[in-house]
Amino acid sequence: MAHVEAICVGRVQPTPFGPLKRTAFDKRPVEGRVRVDATGIDGNENANLVHHGGPDRVVYAYAREDLAYWEAELGRPLAAGAFAENLTTVGLDVQNARIGERWRVGECVLEVTSVRTPCATFEGVMDEPGWIQRFNEHGVGGAYLRVIEPGTIAAGDNIEVIETRDHEFTVGYAFRAVTSEPELLAALVTEPRVGGSVREKMQRYVEAQPS
Repeated sequence: MAHVEAICVGRVQPTPFGPLKRTAFDKRPVEGRVRVDATGIDGNENANLVHHGGPDRVVYAYAREDLAYWEAELGRPLAAGAFAENLTTVGLDVQNARIGERWRVGECVLEVTSVRTPCATFEGVMDEPGWIQRFNEHGVGGAYLRVIEPGTIAAGDNIEVIETRDHEFTVGYAFRAVTSEPELLAALVTEPRVGGSVREKMQRYVEAQPS
């Protein structure tokens, strides 16, 4: 069964990368059960609440299988939390999760809302030439989730998809919509659970269309 490899948190620190010069990118696995609710994850901070955090982006999930792709590409290991994810998952197809579907993770119920896109801080930390372009071209951004039922999560907890959605708007679809194929944004208006940067870009796209 799909499960949590690690739950990772980080504190805001100074950084030479990005416009703010501070980041909580450095996420590390923690032991034991961690409380997660609509306001955040115990022990975790966000340096830029415009692009990270908030009720639609409480938890960021990235699959171990997708980290393995980058390990092969980069020729180096990537520990849990290497992409600043809070949940490193195993056995769950995060890329093809549908926007709005719900997962039971430990004691929590989480809802897929949005996607992560790379920034200057991510590029600086990775120290890889053309990282943003490479990440975008690969098209696997991971999923942001909101908290429907609070509780605790620990490494080893099962992940169960308890509610899916009757559409094909996957995490991969949403990533393409906000990075390279904005014409895909219009269709997302039919999914009321879309959130975060996907909702923001969708609304701007729809408002800009001629009436």
